[in-house]
Amino acid sequence: MIPMTKRKFINVVMLVIILTSLSFGGYFYYQFRKLKNNPNIEYQKEAQDLLSRVAKIYLIPTGEEPTIATVSDPNALKDQAFFTQSQKGDKVLIFSKAGRAVLYRPSINKIIETAPINNSTNDQNKSLPEESQGGQQQEKGF
Repeated sequence: MIPMTKRKFINVVMLVIILTSLSFGGYFYYQFRKLKNNPNIEYQKEAQDLLSRVAKIYLIPTGEEPTIATVSDPNALKDQAFFTQSQKGDKVLIFSKAGRAVLYRPSINKIIETAPINNSTNDQNKSLPEESQGGQQQEKGF
């Protein structure tokens, strides 16, 4: 037969394990419900964090929510001048209203490249020509 103090100890340990399990279960259920109600919450947090980091080192346009993309294959983009120095994981912030694109490298917290972009929403019939290396004019969209 188990002595009384050993039995109480086992009961206390079991109670602690059950309460801990219930606490973790409740926490993860709460997180799941919160994410289910607003599936974009993680994206919004990441975008706000990225914008605040970029705003510390670059004057970003105000009053506009940028489109954010991640460079996944820099070799496929090397033929575009904007992406010549890009690396996997770099972030591209596209400010359509301001007509600017920003290439940002989170790993070193640096702006790698900025460029004007053609804004087809402001003027669909005209585009901004850029000079190529050969001195010829060419149209370049983002």
